Amino acid sequence: MYLYLVGGLVLLLVAGDLLVRGAITLATRLSIPPLIIGLTIVSFGTSAPELIISLDAAFKGLGGISIGNVVGSNITNILLVLGLPALIRPTQCSESGTRSSTVFMIAISVVFSALCLQGVLDVTSGIVLLSLLIFFLSWTVWTSRKQRGEPCDLVDDDLLEEAPSNLGVAIAFIIIGLIGLPLGGHLTIEGSSTIARTWGVSEAVIGLTVVALGTSLPELATTLVAAIRNQGAMAFGNVIGSNIFNILAIMGLTATIIPVPVPERVIGQDLLFMLATAMLMLLFTVFKMELTRMRGILMVMLYVAYVTLAFIVN
Repeated sequence: MYLYLVGGLVLLLVAGDLLVRGAITLATRLSIPPLIIGLTIVSFGTSAPELIISLDAAFKGLGGISIGNVVGSNITNILLVLGLPALIRPTQCSESGTRSSTVFMIAISVVFSALCLQGVLDVTSGIVLLSLLIFFLSWTVWTSRKQRGEPCDLVDDDLLEEAPSNLGVAIAFIIIGLIGLPLGGHLTIEGSSTIARTWGVSEAVIGLTVVALGTSLPELATTLVAAIRNQGAMAFGNVIGSNIFNILAIMGLTATIIPVPVPERVIGQDLLFMLATAMLMLLFTVFKMELTRMRGILMVMLYVAYVTLAFIVN
């Protein structure tokens, strides 16, 4: 079961990476603007592991893993994905675009939490979230053109450089990614649900902790690199964008396809903690507070405490 979980997560990460790189090459050959590539292919591609896991879990009646993965990933992204890089280099973000995106992230977190209070995310909830996603994408395109006069490049230069130059290889990457993602999702769900039963904890706890941490590894790697390069805006932007897509795209698509029951512990505890961590972002983006090493240590310690309590208070 542990091999299933680890192997599934590794397969999800590798397949998602190959899919993104192949899709970028194909999109470039079709002369699709970099902005559109960044907003659609890269964003959805890097969120593919969460999407596959949420869909697979929902179809198998494991709503706890489905919604726990998204809520847990958003908590992990802020406390761990931003906290760990701060131990390497203190970061600060003062770009206005990041501030407005933070406010939007908090707003949709509140909307998402309100929808969860129904006890189930149904097709209506899914449509609401997807409508907000369309608004976010349109708003991002409009503001980027207004501020710069032309579409800005939202694709990391290294990602463009590492994309295959050969079209045949790119297509092979896409095919491997499309095959590997559902297989990795299946292995992850099988392993995590078995572990939950063996440990005597709920699927929600496994989704909130183990699965969420595994699917947040791409964001962690990207943010670590951004911190080393002293690119604070990129580090914060990566986390904010991922959290927005987790809620609007992942849960929006999943709920539209199949209703997702919301576990009571998620409503009573984890959504509140997710909102609290989202509010924490205001300090660093809106009020321009520097994310120092000491604050990074406190955030990592808070994450460890949250995970520990999640298993204790099951």
